[in-house]
Amino acid sequence: MATTYPLPKFHFKVSFGDTEFNCTEVSGLDFEREVIEYRAGADAEYHKGKQPGLSKYSNITLKRGTFAGKGREFYEKWVKTVYFQEEGEKYRGDLVISLLNESHEPVVSWKAINAYITKIQATDFKADGNEIAIETAEFVHEKLTMIE
Repeated sequence: MATTYPLPKFHFKVSFGDTEFNCTEVSGLDFEREVIEYRAGADAEYHKGKQPGLSKYSNITLKRGTFAGKGREFYEKWVKTVYFQEEGEKYRGDLVISLLNESHEPVVSWKAINAYITKIQATDFKADGNEIAIETAEFVHEKLTMIE
């Protein structure tokens, strides 16, 4: 009988439209349903009923290493489209994060619909540090779904 193991979290890929990213970290893949509390005036019981409300999603944060001379699409392309809206609605797209198996195939994927970058952060600098330089991009989106 074959034994199954949980998937490791270090083997994943990220794509936004037709661009794939090498990232060191992805966070913010969570769903939340707000609760609506309600009590009708004619209810005989003295408590509130609870109903499901609107869905809420966190912003998705991508972190990756800073490279000299390449990988500048955060700054050169998206800053222009998001902040200056030079390309109209083209700055929105679907952000797909896929957890991969040993064959580099997606096993579980999350799709953030109509996502766009809302924040870009360059690395911090420390004279006494020995870590790699990490840049961060934060995406907002309208809906998060799981796809297989």
